[in-house]
Amino acid sequence: MHPVALAGTVAGRLAHYAVSGVVGGLIIQRLPEAKPAARKALVGGLAGGIVASRWLASAAEEARLKAGDMLAEARTNLGEEVPPPSAVGGEDHDHGHEH
Repeated sequence: MHPVALAGTVAGRLAHYAVSGVVGGLIIQRLPEAKPAARKALVGGLAGGIVASRWLASAAEEARLKAGDMLAEARTNLGEEVPPPSAVGGEDHDHGHEH
């Protein structure tokens, strides 16, 4: 996995957990006072975390694609043949069957 994609994945998960944790902590502190409002706030906070996670994942994918384009351009400038893009690396994929 490309380092930028990995960083984006980690950042998205951290954002999701941070938002969920903060909202959950606030709700637990005030739970006896307002149960319906607490549920609404929790659902809203979780939805915000999901949206933030998706945005970060999209930004990470865009960065990965741009980095791949620049790498291909650099290889072309050096006169090297650029390998075709692949979602999965083809090296060292010994997983119990022959190709």
